Amino acid sequence: MQNTFIADKEFSGKDFTQNRLPKADYENCAFNGCNFSNGFLDNQNFMECSFVDCDLTNTNIVNTIFKESVFTGSKMVGLRFEDCNDFLLSIRFENCNLTLASFFQLPLKGTCFEECILIEADFTETDLSQSIFSNCNLENAIFQQTNLEKADLSSSFNFSIDPEHNFLKKAKFSKDNLIGLLKKYDIVIP
Repeated sequence: MQNTFIADKEFSGKDFTQNRLPKADYENCAFNGCNFSNGFLDNQNFMECSFVDCDLTNTNIVNTIFKESVFTGSKMVGLRFEDCNDFLLSIRFENCNLTLASFFQLPLKGTCFEECILIEADFTETDLSQSIFSNCNLENAIFQQTNLEKADLSSSFNFSIDPEHNFLKKAKFSKDNLIGLLKKYDIVIP
């Protein structure tokens, strides 16, 4: 059975916590101020869609496709991106709260995180090569066997990344945030 195709539609202020968003292929749709918290977006397809000021906290996104989708000012606490379909996965985050979000083993090459809260986010074994973390709070974020080659973390803060357990070739850091690479050594830098 083929999904319904919905294009160029705007959804504003909708509450999808009680009545779920109909299963469909959504293309170039805008979701503004919608509430999906603890709801279901599983098995959906979003292509070139935007989510602005939405609440997706703990939303089920199993087998969901996000292709060229942008999240702006959205609350996405505890979202398990590793459950979504990673085929053609292409996402961008601006001013989002991604606390406790998990990106375990995802191919996120070139992904942009701009002014996001990524406290305790899990990037274990994630390909973040050439990604940009612009002014992001990465407090207690997990980086383990993470590919950060050519990634830009020069304006981000509160991170702790072990150079011995991650791939950092040509990654960019500022002089001010280099301490995040040395935390495990318990070095005091006045």
